[in-house]
Amino acid sequence: MPRTCPSRPRPRPAIREGAGVRNGRPRVPPDLRVHLRGQFMRIAIIGAGNVGGAIARACVQTGHDVVITAADPGNAQDVASKTGAQAADTNAAAAQGADMVVLAVPYAAVESVASEIAGGVSGRVVLDATNPLKPDYSGLAVTDRSAAEVLQESLPQAAVVKAFNTVFATNQADPVVDGTRLDGFYAGDDEAAKEKVADLLTAVGYRPIDVGGLAAARALEHMAFLNISLNAGHGWQWRSGWKLVGPTT
Repeated sequence: MPRTCPSRPRPRPAIREGAGVRNGRPRVPPDLRVHLRGQFMRIAIIGAGNVGGAIARACVQTGHDVVITAADPGNAQDVASKTGAQAADTNAAAAQGADMVVLAVPYAAVESVASEIAGGVSGRVVLDATNPLKPDYSGLAVTDRSAAEVLQESLPQAAVVKAFNTVFATNQADPVVDGTRLDGFYAGDDEAAKEKVADLLTAVGYRPIDVGGLAAARALEHMAFLNISLNAGHGWQWRSGWKLVGPTT
């Protein structure tokens, strides 16, 4: 049976506020506060690198309550101060009380992060923005299953959705390249969870494209690897992105 993701209140962890935050809420200019079906989410972002920082900025700009964490708490605090997010000391603390948890860590860290947050994501959306690259970037570290499917097995009580992984960090908070609005591809088995992710993608500025069940995340991970390989091999500027053209309705 499909999992559902109810929005029930949960206790919030102790956090440290960064610049642009007052009383636990981001101070966001009125013109950037985008209501998604009339509600804001509390979003926990695990990882404060280029991807985590870009997604944190995008989520704050769209009016969400964002908490971020990293292996080095100082990195999380630095990103929080720059984006208007809030910093948590641990991954488990960040996930506690969140409506959506975003994984934005190197693939090698996913298994340990999943173990840390498992107790706090039951009935919640886990957005997998990772790509399972081999250490030498020669290919993907998965074969017959996507990294997202493996993550779902590790977090059976959560609803995993693959998204944001096909876009470089340079574009994630501003998904327009040469005047073209990029597509935000997403995959998952839980329709309610995918709806929340689609709403987030829309608010950030993507055209959301539902590619199907979580098994389709395999294609998204290969799309990401192809884009990475092209930019690395040709010396491009890491700004290229995916866009379907032609009739789509």
